Amino acid sequence: MPKCYDFSPYRVEQCADCQLWYLSIRLNEEAMLSYYSDDAYFEGSDGLNEGYSDYALQERPLRATFKRFLKQMHQRGMTGGSLLEVGCGFGYLLSEARPYFDRRVGTDFSSGAVNRTKAVADDVYLGGVDAVPDAEKFDCIVAVEVIEHVYDPNRFMAQLAARLKPGGWLVMATPDMGSWWRRVLGSHWPSFKLPEHVTYYDQYTLAELFNRNGFDSVRSVPSPHAFPLTVVLEKMGIHLSSKVGEANIWIPSVVLSMAARLK
Repeated sequence: MPKCYDFSPYRVEQCADCQLWYLSIRLNEEAMLSYYSDDAYFEGSDGLNEGYSDYALQERPLRATFKRFLKQMHQRGMTGGSLLEVGCGFGYLLSEARPYFDRRVGTDFSSGAVNRTKAVADDVYLGGVDAVPDAEKFDCIVAVEVIEHVYDPNRFMAQLAARLKPGGWLVMATPDMGSWWRRVLGSHWPSFKLPEHVTYYDQYTLAELFNRNGFDSVRSVPSPHAFPLTVVLEKMGIHLSSKVGEANIWIPSVVLSMAARLK
């Protein structure tokens, strides 16, 4: 397995000591945060990086994915009480979480996303974790495909821990650098999204992030992902315009999902 992927002028390298994969060179963090704040990030643009081609058009498969993911969390005793989702997008997960949590709160850097989420959540904050009042504590925090964007993972984990109740669950999902998809596709792996993805985790490095930041009972949560058939075929160079293309297909091992409890 290569220890470096060259995407000139960027490189994705693996630390020989901690085994974490990371982006080198990185753009200025403030510039990236400004880009996430732009509504074009969810609408597709010719901007700094890919963002989402059209997040709203992915609502049906995303809701299906989140519904199944929440069911897996519920079966493992991770639901109930209050939920905070960091990076909530348009609120699809928070909407699907209604049967499992009494209070549902989100954060996002995009004002457009926050405005959409207000319709389905109990509260929404514009910004990151630090936008949530220090006094507000949650039984569960979920961050789906967020940690790979974070420049200082240990600081981020400390912010999350500060807003969890003792014994509360933190659930994170991120593209799986250890997956067979990445091994087979190599540099063509779709989750090499540059320059927005700055860290890349596998099961070992994500578990270590939990362990060194005050969490225990680390475990995996199954998280198959639904994709529109049209999107999958387009990746293969096949364009399908019929109603058949609207069907969802489930693909395993796309993201790595793990959970742990605050000590």
